Amino acid sequence: MSDRNANGSGLTGSAPMDLNLLRTFLAVHRAGSFTAGAQLLGLSQPTVTAQIRSLERRLGRELFERQARGVAALPFADELATQLSGPLDQLTAVSVAVTGEERTGPAEPVHLAGPAEFLCVALLPALAPLVADGVRLRLATGLTEPLLEELRAGRHDLVISTHRPRGRALAAVPLADEEFVLVAAPGWAERLAGADLPAALHRVPLISYAEELPIARRYWRHVFERRLNCPAAVTVPDLRGVLAAVTAGAGFSVLPSYLCRTELATGALVRLHEPEDPPINTAYLVQRPGTFVNPHLTRVRDQLLNAARAW
Repeated sequence: MSDRNANGSGLTGSAPMDLNLLRTFLAVHRAGSFTAGAQLLGLSQPTVTAQIRSLERRLGRELFERQARGVAALPFADELATQLSGPLDQLTAVSVAVTGEERTGPAEPVHLAGPAEFLCVALLPALAPLVADGVRLRLATGLTEPLLEELRAGRHDLVISTHRPRGRALAAVPLADEEFVLVAAPGWAERLAGADLPAALHRVPLISYAEELPIARRYWRHVFERRLNCPAAVTVPDLRGVLAAVTAGAGFSVLPSYLCRTELATGALVRLHEPEDPPINTAYLVQRPGTFVNPHLTRVRDQLLNAARAW
């Protein structure tokens, strides 16, 4: 049996393809498991399994490699998903628009996830006008990789990612660049005035959000071109806590500029160093495919992208 038709799509046979099989395939491909795909579709897991097997028989080849946890898409499945995503999502949007399903009740809440500090300090204020206008939000916080896996499984609509996701299943656009700054309270800044940096900082307590000092170590490599060997005096797993400790005079730290912009403007914190090329990290706005039928999701996405231009 040939596994490709004349246009190379891989859809074989003369009978019309059942769109339900293709929708099920796309849901499983995006979610990474039959169970999660079934949840996205509101179907039972055995039904989804049967539909995938039916599609595989129709195509004459396997689409997924079954694993202990979920499934891994084979290269042909990735290619097929790329071909199907746009047309099927557009068909869903047209169907909703024609039937008026989106007007049968209030729009669903928009599920947004990302780093706790960025969500609370930068994003929530930007989204406040939408909330006042009736948009409902459900926020979740966590590390990027687990959040992206949950996005694929349908638990979130949008995720703020600290890096561009791998693969082609998720749509990601740059949202904002965060600059990292070396800061301390004015008292420490005065004591360090004219001192040889970074050596002098070994005598100042370092405040960090993790024992591994990921932000500070990156700053040292990028700016000072050397390793940071100073252990943390205080660790607190929330950059807002780090900011509070440093502002109170506990020591120094490296923080994203959006978090300490007000403190720097008022003089509550002082930049200890002004490098010509500061380290920058790009945050990405990642959307789960097929979610644009919720009009409030479009409003949240556009509001974030517009607000980011002013950050």
